[in-house]
Amino acid sequence: MAIIKRKPRNSSLRFQTFMSTSDITTTKPHPSLVAGLQRRSGGRNSYGRITTRHRGGGADKKYRLIDFKRTDRDVLGKVLTVEYDPNRNVRIMLVAYANGAKKYLLKPETISVGDSVMASESADAKVGNAMPLKNVPDGFMVHNVEVRPGSGGTFARSAGASAQIVGKTDGFVTLKMPSGEIRMVLDGCWATIGQLGNAEFKNISWGKAGRIRHLGFRPSVRGMAMNPVDHPHGGGEGRSKSGSHPRSPWGKGCKGTRTRRVRNVNSLIIKRRKP
Repeated sequence: MAIIKRKPRNSSLRFQTFMSTSDITTTKPHPSLVAGLQRRSGGRNSYGRITTRHRGGGADKKYRLIDFKRTDRDVLGKVLTVEYDPNRNVRIMLVAYANGAKKYLLKPETISVGDSVMASESADAKVGNAMPLKNVPDGFMVHNVEVRPGSGGTFARSAGASAQIVGKTDGFVTLKMPSGEIRMVLDGCWATIGQLGNAEFKNISWGKAGRIRHLGFRPSVRGMAMNPVDHPHGGGEGRSKSGSHPRSPWGKGCKGTRTRRVRNVNSLIIKRRKP
């Protein structure tokens, strides 16, 4: 999909760009596949204290129930519509199965209305079909990859994302993740063939602060602009970083410092995304 640049009729439109909506076939979601979102917390816990900063506001939206597990197995499905989902940056598609069920799926790049998809261990290795990783040929790009068999797709679910199958050995499949990380996953995990669409989303120029506020993000204040009681970077005469390493408001390193806890999952990571 192309990125549309508006004519600079006013200052707010001068640098704004938008994703083309020419691929969207309907603006009304399927009623039975829509649910209300939990009441917004504004980043606050049950005591009313802010635990996640810079959250609040945003436009009203409903949640679309996505079938990340591909629960309708060995049943042929046909793509009815391509829709916008306000909860994610990739398009979704409504699929009608031969058994009468209708489900929302993430839309791969080359799929369009009228195409057929299937989730089966014996399905053809074509875009939109889901199968266990052990049945996918080496070198293929996959998305919506499970981290454990039966858990539902977890990896590679955003716009333009895909993981590449590098090799298979001893019950594991080696994947090159979108971040550049190379890791192993059990070969019984399911995944969907192809790369997700809307890859140009990352090139959008939001153009004004209001568009970010509509997404539910509130302003972020620099630590250097605060007082020492509020942030380790605060205080000093004039602009000063105090000669210390970058820190979060709670004193933990925030640029390059590894904070991930050592878990058993680390044994499955062959090459990290960071050197």
